[in-house]
This record gives sequence, structure tokens and C-alpha cells, in this order.
Amino acid sequence: MKLVHFPDDENGNVLRGMQEDGDDLSQPRDIDFTVVLPNSDAVQEFGSRFYNLGLQVKAKKSGTVSELPWDVTVTVNMLPSYEDITAFEHKLEMVAKPLGGRNDGWGCFQV
Repeated sequence: MKLVHFPDDENGNVLRGMQEDGDDLSQPRDIDFTVVLPNSDAVQEFGSRFYNLGLQVKAKKSGTVSELPWDVTVTVNMLPSYEDITAFEHKLEMVAKPLGGRNDGWGCFQV
């Protein structure tokens, strides 16, 4: 398995840890991206944007972030590459920020 060098930031650190744990980063898998939003109207607008792209979208009121009580998870089947994850997070942020929300991380199962 080819070792990849990742930037020294949050995404790079997660991917580096996955690689060190023996995860095969050359295998695509479902990656769950979480965005936190302030209210149900924002959830509807945000969720419909990604649902209309054919992606799986789930929302729940969790209150994990008190001022942004809604968690929306968008699931994408993709390679866990630094570039693709960072680019998709940017797309999420561009939609979430005007609605008063923000990214809240991503995760996936090991392959």
C-alpha cells in the first residue's frame, strides 16, 4: 500500500491516522459529512440542495452545538482523498454559511 503524505491540518490529521491504522484509502466508501444549522427552515433549504443532487441527507435535532441544534448529515460515496474531502466540505460550507450554519466534521468506516 502506497503511503500518502497529508497536509498538517484537521483533514490531513484524520486521514494520516486512518492510513496509520491500516485503512486502505484507495477504496471508495460512504463518507458522512455533518453540518450544524440553527433552525428547521435552514435544514429544509440546506438539505434540499444536496438531496436534489441525488445524495443521502438525514437531519435530526441533537443540540450537540447549543446555538446550532440541528445536525444534517450528507453521505457521499467517494475515495477518502484529502482533495475530494476538502473540496466537498467547501461546497457544504458555501451553502451552510448563508443559512447561519457551519461544517461539523466528517467520518467513515475503515476499509
